[in-house]
Amino acid sequence: MFIEKDDDLEFEEVNGKKTLASLKHKAAGDRMTNFSVDFWKSVNIWIQRYNRDGQMTCTHRYLLFTTAKPAELSFLEQLTTTADGDLAKVLMDMQEALDTTTSKTILPVKLLFDTLDAEQKLDFVSRITVCEDSDRIQDLPKAIITKHMRTIRGPHRSEVFSRLEGWWTNEVVKLLSGERTNGLVSQEVSDKLGFIADEYKIDNLPITFRDAHPEQDPDPENDNRLFVRQLHSIGLKTTQVRRAIVDYYRAFEQRASWARLEADIGEEIELYEDKLVDEWARNKDIIHAKVNAESAEEFMKGCGQSLYNWAEINTTDLRIRPNVTERYVVRGSFHMLANESAPRVHWHPLFLDRLKDSLDRA
Repeated sequence: MFIEKDDDLEFEEVNGKKTLASLKHKAAGDRMTNFSVDFWKSVNIWIQRYNRDGQMTCTHRYLLFTTAKPAELSFLEQLTTTADGDLAKVLMDMQEALDTTTSKTILPVKLLFDTLDAEQKLDFVSRITVCEDSDRIQDLPKAIITKHMRTIRGPHRSEVFSRLEGWWTNEVVKLLSGERTNGLVSQEVSDKLGFIADEYKIDNLPITFRDAHPEQDPDPENDNRLFVRQLHSIGLKTTQVRRAIVDYYRAFEQRASWARLEADIGEEIELYEDKLVDEWARNKDIIHAKVNAESAEEFMKGCGQSLYNWAEINTTDLRIRPNVTERYVVRGSFHMLANESAPRVHWHPLFLDRLKDSLDRA
């Protein structure tokens, strides 16, 4: 299938047989008459291709997909998929419409059509089918979801469809613009659907902010949020703080997305946070064990960095659900806990004491 090649759509079979298809989305209730410009515009394209590819020797078929219905007693009514029309009568009515029209759009079609002899005209008309009353564009999602997404959990089908449609549209744009040169194959679509659907299984959650970035570029030096101040307190490099800000953003937005998708996710997130705090506390007790009131500041910063490095690197098993493996979910969640007004997670051994002193002075 080709898009925007010889027609809106072009289907080519293995044996070389071609089907050219025009798509016409009309206002609700529209009827197509013998003088409908939409039909004659398509005929104009088809005749040119018919002449180019050998006329009666070509293997073409011509389809007109339209949301409208042909008017009663029009020759278009005799060309629909359910009709068993008299082609000779259809040709006679078509010729009459061409001979009596004053439309500037249709007149050039008459000139082309009249270059064909009687046998060629009948052959050309025999190749045309009008696919009437096609699904309207706003009805297509429901039709696709109902027919092809039954294996996906009901509440998530619309979300899965939306993501698949977004991917498909992006790939088609790449094809039309030449950015992509190899065609889309059905297996690729099936694989993509399967990949997206897997994220909505009971042991998984959709990951939709993997490559997201805040609208405003992170500013580690002037960001006054508590989790950023915590990172500065243990002497992290600017690049590390920048990555942490992005992780926080992705995790925050991802949680909001999950909340819109699953109303009961809030309790699950609370339990997950309790799990993170418990694991953090266990490691804090080990890593901060040698810290005391006499410890040097650099030593305490080093302990804070060690605890932070554990949270960054050694927490791959701390997942909200078994198959949610994206690291920004864990890292960003730690930053969210570190950003609370009364932080449940901290890195520098004395951060909470210094925060309290600062608040007392204020």
